[in-house]
Amino acid sequence: MSISNEKAGTWLSQEAHDRLQGELDELIARRPEMAAEINARREEGDLKENGGYHAAKEEQGKMEGRIRYLQEFLRTAHVGEAPDASQVSVGNVVTIAFDEDPDDTETFLLGSREIAPTTDLTVYSPESALGVAILGAKTGDVVTYQVPSGAEIKVKVIEIGQYGG
Repeated sequence: MSISNEKAGTWLSQEAHDRLQGELDELIARRPEMAAEINARREEGDLKENGGYHAAKEEQGKMEGRIRYLQEFLRTAHVGEAPDASQVSVGNVVTIAFDEDPDDTETFLLGSREIAPTTDLTVYSPESALGVAILGAKTGDVVTYQVPSGAEIKVKVIEIGQYGG
């Protein structure tokens, strides 16, 4: 069976969205403090040998990268109720059986790594090989995906549920 694997937007619970928005707000509020730190380190002397200056600049770069990531992530995220469970989509809890063996199953949340701290479930990215393979699948569908070693893994979608987090 061929299944369309269009890239879906990331679903977030309101709680996860609020947590990430809080992190973004805090990072943005720290920008003036970071700029002041860099200026203070710059005044310490020769920039070539000023480890504190370089460390502060590196930290600023990481912070700005995280700000840009969070801004884009939150801009494109779907916030609210989890998607329905008629077919696998981002935000669903999925149970699969490996090689169609009903005793070798795994249950996980298909979503962003940003959701991981809000759940006890394992979270797989929709961009992962497994995530791409199962997007759009329905209960009972069998899909195959390739792991980095080159091996092909066959899984059967056993159950699709809504995430309650």
